[in-house]
Amino acid sequence: MKTIGFIFRILGLIVFGISGYFLSNNVLTLIDSVFGTRPYVIGTMVVLAVIGFLIMPYITLYPIDWVRKYLNKISSQSLLAALIGLIIGLIIAALASIPISLLPSPFSDILPFVAVLVFSYLGVAIAESRAKDFGEFLRSFRKSRGTGASEATARWSREKSILMDTSVIIDGRIVDIAKTGFLPGSLIIPRFVLNELQYVADSSENLRRQRGRRGIDVVSQLQKDKNISVTVADLDVEGSHEVDEKLVLLARQMNAPILTNDFNLNRIAELQGVQILNINDLANAVKSILLPGEDLPVRVIQEGKESGQGVAYLDDGTMVVIEEGRGYLEKEILVTVTKVLQTAAGRMIFAKPSDVNVAVSNKKQQKK
Repeated sequence: MKTIGFIFRILGLIVFGISGYFLSNNVLTLIDSVFGTRPYVIGTMVVLAVIGFLIMPYITLYPIDWVRKYLNKISSQSLLAALIGLIIGLIIAALASIPISLLPSPFSDILPFVAVLVFSYLGVAIAESRAKDFGEFLRSFRKSRGTGASEATARWSREKSILMDTSVIIDGRIVDIAKTGFLPGSLIIPRFVLNELQYVADSSENLRRQRGRRGIDVVSQLQKDKNISVTVADLDVEGSHEVDEKLVLLARQMNAPILTNDFNLNRIAELQGVQILNINDLANAVKSILLPGEDLPVRVIQEGKESGQGVAYLDDGTMVVIEEGRGYLEKEILVTVTKVLQTAAGRMIFAKPSDVNVAVSNKKQQKK
């Protein structure tokens, strides 16, 4: 970047120096008889050459670089909509300039230029604000022309992006979820998220280091699976240093949801209107629904907090608290659901031993 900037400074020195020569050569001929033209020509060339050397990057390189970074933040859908809006605005401005040019001077000279600026701005602003509707229209138009279901699914996978948080990568369940095909989009891992994952993996704390390394292994598994679309993108957000803040700002710019299981990030993103895909909510949603009175087989593995209680767990990790279940430790029994409680930590089931177990237990005692 420094080399390019120096090249532009040299270019500015040459251009402004030549401009200084022609400027001084034409303007200063009026006082040639008094002072002579050459000193003024040389002085003007030197002054403008120095000015060109200093300001050339600021009027060429830096604005171009700013425009490039700004365009990188804009989604391709918004960029296309803005371009179409600009073309439409210019066409309307050209049509409006025909009657305007018939007005008396100076209106006929100034108003056409004003019309170009106004209609161009309105075209870009309106088209960009309706970029999402424009994209939906194009997709529906393609579908109406006979696009097959498989091609539509592939197009959705390419166009829909889902940003991944560090926490959901370290969690590891995303690999199995992505394999099921319930995430029909392209998983995007921003570079700053991967850098944070590397920082965690290099931690001096043993548990933290293991979590970071597991996250790196998860990224490797996602990249090796050909059926999963995952990309490590060189995306960044200026003016922010926190990873969560960068992720929220990037999601707003891309109009993309964030895949996470971080409670704090979930709340912050929702407050700013960003869609969140929380895998903890997904896990709770797919748990089996049990109603009071239903029977289910469980294995009592430990005692409960209250007297006489036993505790069992379902395959999905749901805790089952069994009244009078302490006498069935390390046994598989049939229990009857009495109450289902939904908490912030998950779902908890309260049950009691089924009448079948009580009858069998009474028969055994009678035999003895």
